[in-house]
Amino acid sequence: MLGPSGSGKTTCLMMLAGFETATRGEIRLDGAEINNIPPHKRGIGMVFQNYALFPHMTFGENLAFPLEVRGMSKAERDAKVLRALDMVQMGEFGARRPAQLSGGQQQRVALARALVFDPSLVLMDEPLGALDKQLREHMQYEIKHLHESLGITVVYVTHDQSEALTMSDRVAVFNDGEIQQLAPPAELYECPDNSFVAQFIGENNKLSGTVSERSGDEVSVKLEHGGQCKALAVNCGGVGEETLISIRPERVAIGESVSDNSTEALVKELIYLGDHIRCRLDVHGNDQFIVKVSNSAGHKHLVVGEKTQINWAAQDARALNPL
Repeated sequence: MLGPSGSGKTTCLMMLAGFETATRGEIRLDGAEINNIPPHKRGIGMVFQNYALFPHMTFGENLAFPLEVRGMSKAERDAKVLRALDMVQMGEFGARRPAQLSGGQQQRVALARALVFDPSLVLMDEPLGALDKQLREHMQYEIKHLHESLGITVVYVTHDQSEALTMSDRVAVFNDGEIQQLAPPAELYECPDNSFVAQFIGENNKLSGTVSERSGDEVSVKLEHGGQCKALAVNCGGVGEETLISIRPERVAIGESVSDNSTEALVKELIYLGDHIRCRLDVHGNDQFIVKVSNSAGHKHLVVGEKTQINWAAQDARALNPL
């Protein structure tokens, strides 16, 4: 579940957990309705950003607690605790307390605690938000691999789009309490349903205009600051109605070419990023138009303050609702 702050992600997660009451609709887990089942009887594991570990307990005791609540014998508890710690490669730290280890290690134990009682569903509320970039990326893959090996369904809340694209089989994009689109990561990025999803997922160029012609699934758009653009008619009205053209930076080519859309652009800024050059252009009144050029001999002809030709295919431009 991905979206900006206040879009309803955590509220939805809390309803799944049973800490918030759904005002309408049904929540089903494995086909059974769970709306009226209290949180502790839903069999759902939870991982929070702040770990929520008991500071006075060892890691082993933290993991044993949910098993003790469920009335398991000590022998069974010990076996499950050891297995869960081994799952997150923390088997030798069972006797340590939270304050004795790093944030990343504490997060691993919080993850193990959510898995220790073999839940059918695990809920994660921005669990990696407090970690540094390198550790966060490492833990993303750890969680993904755990999910793949255990086969447990995970519902994961984040406002970090790269985290959502990296980890997910499906992403629900939230805004103003509504799911804007629910789809696999590649579909969200390549085929956004509306302007909000296009702007929120990845980098995106936008050009405003009015539909001048419509033929099948393609439209011609008269751009606000002059020029024409051909695009796929995805979520736009008829002739005379306003629309927003969405084009991904990597879909735009620099240089002369026979293409559906070709126009002149003014080079405003060149940023060297190692494997590619990030070019900021002024295109039809939008001076934040971004093109990514592979770091090869081809970029050397670009000069800040000079004009260049850019082009893109109609299939790579999407006519969406105006913002």
